[in-house]
Amino acid sequence: MLFIVGIVAFAFAILFSIAWHELGHMLPAKKFGVKVTQYMVGFGPTMWSKHKGETEYGVKWIPFGGYIRMIGMFPPGPDGTVRASSTGRLATMIEEARSDAQAEVLTPEDEKRTFYNLTVPKKMVVMLGGPVMNLILATILFSIVMVGFGTPAQTLKVSEVSPCTPTVSSPTGQCVSGSVPSPAAGSGLEAGDVVTAYNGTQVSSWDDMSALVRASSAGPATITVDRNGQPITLTAQIQVANRPVVKDGQPTSQVAPQGFFGMSPTRVLQRQPITAVPGQMWSLSIRTGEAVIAIPSKMLGVAKAAFGNSPRDPNGPVGVVGVTRISGEVAAAKEVPVQWRVAQFLGLIASLNLFLFLFNLIPLLPLDGGHVAGALWEGVRRQIAKLRHRPDPGPVDVARLLPVAYVMAFFLVGMSALLLYADVVNPVRLRG
Repeated sequence: MLFIVGIVAFAFAILFSIAWHELGHMLPAKKFGVKVTQYMVGFGPTMWSKHKGETEYGVKWIPFGGYIRMIGMFPPGPDGTVRASSTGRLATMIEEARSDAQAEVLTPEDEKRTFYNLTVPKKMVVMLGGPVMNLILATILFSIVMVGFGTPAQTLKVSEVSPCTPTVSSPTGQCVSGSVPSPAAGSGLEAGDVVTAYNGTQVSSWDDMSALVRASSAGPATITVDRNGQPITLTAQIQVANRPVVKDGQPTSQVAPQGFFGMSPTRVLQRQPITAVPGQMWSLSIRTGEAVIAIPSKMLGVAKAAFGNSPRDPNGPVGVVGVTRISGEVAAAKEVPVQWRVAQFLGLIASLNLFLFLFNLIPLLPLDGGHVAGALWEGVRRQIAKLRHRPDPGPVDVARLLPVAYVMAFFLVGMSALLLYADVVNPVRLRG
């Protein structure tokens, strides 16, 4: 039941994020006088709609996107007619591919309310409004998680003692052939112990302890722990094993011989001050941006996992179905405290909105960034004409870039279809 609740809740969160994004386009468009004829969440046949003033508000059956429909998003064609277009990624391509019979001849009043007649700054405000709304929502949610719940932190309290080196054991907990008991297990370390010193050096964080162990060579070492309020000194025979190299507190793909002890820290949620939010948002944005750039290269791994026997990369791209499944697993993880589950759920929604913000900034049609790039070029072209004392060249006809939009839309549809299939046949799971 909790699994289903998590899926349903995340589905509504996706719809809200879409509606919130399109609201960011609609509000400034109406403020600047542009005629907005539709505000829709979803695509395909209409499930429900209602007219209010000149705008039709509604929900469609396919909940993978949304759009607002504005009059005159593109300048008039050779016949003098102006199409009503939309901010939706795929809707732009679909509507521009329709026959000329669907072009709307505007009234003299409507001609003054077209998107293409806006100034360059106003065009940018309208097109950036959607992504910025996603950024605002992501910032609010991440702030709630960081300040209200806390971020995961590793403590010096022992949660688990590895029985073997390397850390492979049989289902019964016995070391498999080729491995030996870990130094921690041999020293008598127990779950619940709190490490206070390593080889006489006081440690105040898990990073301190981990760095000292990794730098150690094979041989004896003393570990001081607090056990039920009593200080105890243990002796361990540190071993050297191939372990991931840690950089900036995060394990990398590089492996090198390093000291091995064999304990896992207890993880807790540590509340952060509100002043820590901007720095964290910047770091998350950098990592998310890198992930967006890496999507094309990682789709090959998704294809191998979908159509072959390759394991699914947990850090690779995940589709809507996969993220929704993960949210269900988060809700159903009864062994995880409720506080952790709520924080993870809010973090998923925040991450989704941060991704939407950055992805939509890609300067290619039919994404919002493509229209922003067109507006910027329009401003540059007008300034050049002004400096050269030439007539105003008028608005940039971004419709000429529709071939790029077709290619981009084809890629988006193909990527979505592949991720959908992979999420069904070989999903990314929180637990194996």
